[in-house]
Amino acid sequence: MPEQTSLQILFDTLPQTGRVEWIGIRPARDEAMKTLQSVSVTPGKGLQGDRFNGRETSKRQVTLIQKEHLLVIASCLQRESIEPEVFRRNIVVSGLNLLALKGKRFRIGHVVLEYTGLCHPCSKMETSLGPGGYNAMRGHEGITTRVLEAGDIALGDEVQAADELANSPGHFWS
Repeated sequence: MPEQTSLQILFDTLPQTGRVEWIGIRPARDEAMKTLQSVSVTPGKGLQGDRFNGRETSKRQVTLIQKEHLLVIASCLQRESIEPEVFRRNIVVSGLNLLALKGKRFRIGHVVLEYTGLCHPCSKMETSLGPGGYNAMRGHEGITTRVLEAGDIALGDEVQAADELANSPGHFWS
């Protein structure tokens, strides 16, 4: 096995722990988000009650966005703040750079998720955020994940990389 480069060590080192600040589901297409205190999560499916629940092949079973980015997006739109449900993401996390989870499995409480990609903004952001909303979100859109281990996610749960899981036998990155 080749020796890790110092850059690889930097990519693999993520000692920070994040925190769940907000949880929401959207029961059906074009419906408003429902804010929750906690939610049950099922492997291969997603959040109970969310419109993406049951789409086993979906790489978008749970979406996350950084709380710190909500303020950046609001600032780009000359606003003081924007409520989390406007962004149509399932979970708002603080204290952890979500992009540092690329190629990793991570835990929220006892639930294990796997990073699957960026959660690019859609044209609906122009409607929900107003003119320039789509471009304000670019680079701050959040991530998509797939559920690997079941459990419940609640407000205040810790979010942290599960490096020991990334090296487990039988795990293949897609």
